Amino acid sequence: MSFYEQLVAETADSRDAFLSIPLVRNTIRNGAARSLYLAFLTEAYHHVKHTFRLLALAASRTSDVRYQDALVEYMEEERGHEKWILNDIQALGGDPDAVRHGQGGPACRIMVGYAYYAIQHISPYAFLGSVHVLEGMSVLLADQVADALKSSLGLESDTGFTYLRTHGSLDSEHVAFFRKLVDGFDDQKTQRIIIDNASIFYRLYGSIFHDLGARAELSHAA
Repeated sequence: MSFYEQLVAETADSRDAFLSIPLVRNTIRNGAARSLYLAFLTEAYHHVKHTFRLLALAASRTSDVRYQDALVEYMEEERGHEKWILNDIQALGGDPDAVRHGQGGPACRIMVGYAYYAIQHISPYAFLGSVHVLEGMSVLLADQVADALKSSLGLESDTGFTYLRTHGSLDSEHVAFFRKLVDGFDDQKTQRIIIDNASIFYRLYGSIFHDLGARAELSHAA
């Protein structure tokens, strides 16, 4: 078993728990209201805007040249993706300026805060747990969610779905890149750090969707 296969196997329960979140399941099946999609994009903006900085921080705190090179490549790929999210928000009638000057919900802020903490105080390799969860779930779900949302919102074009489409199945080469990267780690301590943090990030990322679901229920009840 390769290390990537071990990572997938040992985090399977955490992955299944994420996929069982009611909001995730319901959105894949039935889509969602425009307001809920805009709320999701808002949370996405407030964690995606940190990606470049987190990658740079991890690169600055490791002497592993192979890992540094991979992080630099990630940085070149990921820089500016938060601008796509703001464009999607504007295309769907939201207020990108309000989002830009606002802040994410508590769950989003906790996830971002932990990402910085983990890199600085646990290991720069801890960030790979986040990459595994966020990229893996995007490739698995983004296109399904985009299709369901387009149907529920009665939209024919992909206007407003740039972020989802670019992080869906077309982004599968990133997963292949990640797999090659982590399969190069033979040190068991490094492997355990990545596995443990992937499990943590499944929970932290899942909390954002739990919060979005609770907010949607409150809005519906009102």
